[in-house]
Amino acid sequence: MCAGPHVVKLVPMRFPVIKAVSYALAHTPNLVRYGSKPERELRKEPSMIEQIDRHLRTYEEAVAYPPNQVFIGNMPPEALWDTARPWWKQTGAALRFGPYGEIMPEDELLGLLRLADEFDLIWLEQSFVEQVAEKLAGHPLFHPDEVKRLGAGHAPEAIQARVTQEGALPFYLDGQIVGCIAPGHDEDPFLTPTILLENLACKATGVLAMRWLLQAYHCDQINPLTIEYVINTGEEAVGDRYQRGAGNLAKAMAELAGCRNSTGSDLKAFCCGPIHGVIVAGGLVQSGIFQQVLVVGGGALGKLGMKFRGHLAHDMPILEDVLGSFAILIGPDDGFNPVIRLDAIGKHDIRYGGSAQAIAQALVVEPLSKLGRTIPEVERYAVELHNPEVTEPAGSGNVPQHNYRVIAGLAALRKELPRDAVNSFERTHGLPGFSPTQGHVPSAVPYLGHARDAMLSGSLRSAMFIGKGSLFLGKMTNLADGMSFILEAQAPDTSHRRSDHDD
Repeated sequence: MCAGPHVVKLVPMRFPVIKAVSYALAHTPNLVRYGSKPERELRKEPSMIEQIDRHLRTYEEAVAYPPNQVFIGNMPPEALWDTARPWWKQTGAALRFGPYGEIMPEDELLGLLRLADEFDLIWLEQSFVEQVAEKLAGHPLFHPDEVKRLGAGHAPEAIQARVTQEGALPFYLDGQIVGCIAPGHDEDPFLTPTILLENLACKATGVLAMRWLLQAYHCDQINPLTIEYVINTGEEAVGDRYQRGAGNLAKAMAELAGCRNSTGSDLKAFCCGPIHGVIVAGGLVQSGIFQQVLVVGGGALGKLGMKFRGHLAHDMPILEDVLGSFAILIGPDDGFNPVIRLDAIGKHDIRYGGSAQAIAQALVVEPLSKLGRTIPEVERYAVELHNPEVTEPAGSGNVPQHNYRVIAGLAALRKELPRDAVNSFERTHGLPGFSPTQGHVPSAVPYLGHARDAMLSGSLRSAMFIGKGSLFLGKMTNLADGMSFILEAQAPDTSHRRSDHDD
């Protein structure tokens, strides 16, 4: 028997949120020589090292560089629109530490590499260890007892012997050898000093970003012991001759970051990896499998000096002298932090092919159509945020600007944007590029911290994050790749909600 009409009240779907974000840079000018492009060029022309050395920046210059200040949160990205170029000529006082993290000097990074080394691969010189130990002991992220793991160091003669007799890779500072990294095996081509240094650099810089996140947001809900799963989205292929690329840097990073109740894995998707990582993490949280998932990306040492020839040709500093890293914590909806719209994920299906317009259709139009929205209704688009001052001298153009023109052109084609607004779309809905060209690092996520802050302050309602990848680099397919997600602010009536910052 019918009980009469009744009203079904629909409960809005709740989505996972971005709970915390951190970023870090490590200034590594003396490691530029070990980037893939400089290393290859130096093998052909060893004397080029003198020219490279003359074009390296000081730490003070790297800290003062406006895009680096944007990266760690001391400047909003939009401030770069009105900052005179070339940005590398900007001088003046700047801060090492920012709301999201820091710009670490090279000597401390070498010390951090030693702390990240579990197999005695890295040796540091005695007097250098004393100096670095004192600096790291005063660093907010390192406990004095932990710094003791640096040991007493090694004599210069022992380090030199390791370089000349064992094939170790030397570390330079101020023209002097201050340490080295040895091979992991005398026959395995995948445990050479160069590859091990790439892996350790990713691990150490990823840990740096993780520690900044866990310190800046430390409370009952966010501390190392509450992290259940870690996803590393870096590009390093960790492994030995039998399982090249199979390794798990995520768990190695989690160990050094104090996440003792977590496990993890590496997610590989070339430059698109971080967007895949955020979406997978959101899915794990939404399903209830885990409550707190941390996505991390360490620096890509192989990308140091990638465009250095263009910089030398224009008599400018080699700007690819920093290792960038990030950490993103994702948890269940708390009524406060911005949400990841898992009901409107963009993905580049195989059927779309590789044209720029087809990729934009898949990653921008398709997810927005699920929500009944047009392209201009999203306030900000974060794309491949490569710093144009790095790419333009090498002939690669302004990467983010090109992406915004494609998106704007598609909006105009769909009658969602007037033709005369296409050229201004970059400023009205886009961002200037400011990220180091570290492969996966520029892929949209450098804006995530800024977007979260803007949404919490009420100055931004929505942003789309778009990552793209070049699968053809592995010589297995000619396909492109891409993923996107929309981040939205919570409803404005959230004043009664509890904030992570209330602790």
